[in-house]
Amino acid sequence: MSRILAILYKEFLQMKRDRLTIGLIFMLPLVQLLLFGYAIQTEVKHIPTVVFDQSLSPESRKLLESFQASGYFEVTQVAGSYDKVTQMIDQGVVKVGVIFPPDYAKNVRKGAAAQVQVLVDATDSMVSNSAIATANAISLMESQKILIEKMGHMQPAYDIRVRPWYNPDGITAYYMVPAILGIIVTMTMVMMTSMGIVRERERGTLEQLMVTPIKSYELMIGKIIPYIALGYLQITVALLVGVVVFGVPIRGSLLQLYLLTLFFITASLGLGVFISNIAKTQMQAMQMSFFVLLPSILLSGFMFPREAMPVFIQYLSNIIPLTYYLTIIRGIVLKGIGFSYLVPQVFSLLIFTVILMTASILKFKKKIV
Repeated sequence: MSRILAILYKEFLQMKRDRLTIGLIFMLPLVQLLLFGYAIQTEVKHIPTVVFDQSLSPESRKLLESFQASGYFEVTQVAGSYDKVTQMIDQGVVKVGVIFPPDYAKNVRKGAAAQVQVLVDATDSMVSNSAIATANAISLMESQKILIEKMGHMQPAYDIRVRPWYNPDGITAYYMVPAILGIIVTMTMVMMTSMGIVRERERGTLEQLMVTPIKSYELMIGKIIPYIALGYLQITVALLVGVVVFGVPIRGSLLQLYLLTLFFITASLGLGVFISNIAKTQMQAMQMSFFVLLPSILLSGFMFPREAMPVFIQYLSNIIPLTYYLTIIRGIVLKGIGFSYLVPQVFSLLIFTVILMTASILKFKKKIV
């Protein structure tokens, strides 16, 4: 009994010394529960929408008001041409484009089927399914209202033609495989690098690095270069599996994909190195890594569309590197867009990398702690 009490006392002292680990164990699950419980919504509403109204009539405005009143469409942009609508969808500024033809009002007045084109970005299957179903439902309901007003007219008043782009068949693999690639890289880069310096400190090998005639930034660069090579190896294997096994099309430039992926890899590595400099033990590093991985999976748009999340959570997800990389990889693989459309995402990842690497270098001190 005395031995058991002695062991318990020893463990209590160890826990008291390692307050950060205990705090992480209790606080991180609570924070994640509150954050994800508030953020995750499966019902997609307020989908960013662009309108190109060539009719500019009360009839077109009435139908557009029905779209907005549903709560599923939120008109955030107004385009002056069809090409502008296409450009906004390619850039990811909007998810839906509504186009009224010039003869829309005339067809409504004379009782003919008034065509409306709805373009939907189907690279996000959950958003596209919601948009397509809602657009068709609005078409049916509004047509029924017109038919009631004109009892003798049996042809539907509206002919809304929905065209899902980039993934018209709604194949889940096309949407998920590129995103899973980003998750794999995040897990590898953050978890492995976050435990790098901590592991050396625990094993005592950090002392050898302390006495070498190298600077802090040189040490950091030397540590991350092997992981960059590993990241590219993972991406190559994952792309091969996606194309060969799942038939995922690669519509854009592979060279651009590999070049822009470098910004995501370095951003993830910067996050891992920063955690490695903060944590005192491997347990702490692992806890912090999981605290990064779960938001990356749930808040970046990987599983749930960001449009369905509260505005505050959407802003919070902007500090997650995977949020930007999902736009990059889905844009290149599924849409076939180039660098000019992805400048904001690349610039954000670059800023993210610079800030984290600078903070890590300043945090790391070449002395034995």
